[in-house]
Amino acid sequence: MLVRDAMSTVILTLGPAHTLRQAACLMSGRRVGAAVVLDPDHSGIGILTERDVLNSIGAGHDPDRESVAAHTTNNVVFCTPDATLQEAAEAMAHGGFRHLIVLEHGGPVGIVSVRDIIRCWVPARRTVAA
Repeated sequence: MLVRDAMSTVILTLGPAHTLRQAACLMSGRRVGAAVVLDPDHSGIGILTERDVLNSIGAGHDPDRESVAAHTTNNVVFCTPDATLQEAAEAMAHGGFRHLIVLEHGGPVGIVSVRDIIRCWVPARRTVAA
């Protein structure tokens, strides 16, 4: 199977000036664990994950004052929609992260998570009527 078969094509995008509370509210409301960060003053695409938000709050930072820019990962590992799920899983395992931004023609077209890959690899449990 390919990444295009598993990825979510609805991408939450944030700007660097969003606060971590705003990011957390948007991520929670959309039920996503990562958001793409687009910064017009910075070349490239970043990612903010739920772990980034938790680490900041755990360190005692004020989520109403902390900006997304201060917690964005900018040295992001990407994949393409034509990558295999095996390649995506290997990249995640090697890098120690759970989300990959999917790029095509230089722009984000999706995000694939470990959970997305598991859903493809492990069939849903079916209830058997007794």
